[in-house]
Amino acid sequence: MSANAMRAISRRTSQRSDRLSHVFDLLPIRKGHFRYESGHHSDTWIDLERLCLRPEPMTRLAYELADRLTPYSIDAVCGPLVEGAFVALMVASRLQTAFTYAERFDDGRSNGLYPVRYQIPRTLRDELRGKRVAIVNDVISAGSAVRGTLADLIQCGADTVVVASLAVLGSEYIEFAAANRLPLETLTRLPNTIWTPSACPMCAAGAPFSN
Repeated sequence: MSANAMRAISRRTSQRSDRLSHVFDLLPIRKGHFRYESGHHSDTWIDLERLCLRPEPMTRLAYELADRLTPYSIDAVCGPLVEGAFVALMVASRLQTAFTYAERFDDGRSNGLYPVRYQIPRTLRDELRGKRVAIVNDVISAGSAVRGTLADLIQCGADTVVVASLAVLGSEYIEFAAANRLPLETLTRLPNTIWTPSACPMCAAGAPFSN
């Protein structure tokens, strides 16, 4: 291998490490016993409310994610509220496309998996009919917000051509995307373990949920 090729690989490796470092810095991670929106349990929690506390570094990451979506010829970007929609808005701005969002609805009556619904506001639904849409989120684990948004986009008559996220935790959503032949773009993938409530070892041990 030539010296120039080695230097090019070194630069790409360094840039990737810097990018991952920025993602980690913006995603405070806690350990404990947590229940996810999807209904799954895990020993890892990310305080996503802090993600846009400093907009400038987040904007740079969102723009990098947006650049990966250029080949998909997107007409609109849709992000699930709350934090995912902030990232989606930045991506839409970079791509100069329409921006929409999906609202979260949880009646609290279901203890099963994926109990939360997401719905695009009535005044935006016709704007998505027949359009090529990218769902953009902040971080995906089991993918409750993305799955809910995808289901409602189908009801709107939109064509979801790609899902994008700053980070993907674990393999649950990756398997879902592969099974549904839905392209997934992300800046980084991080290991994470989730359990159904009946299989959660911390529940079996009597551990209370963390705050």
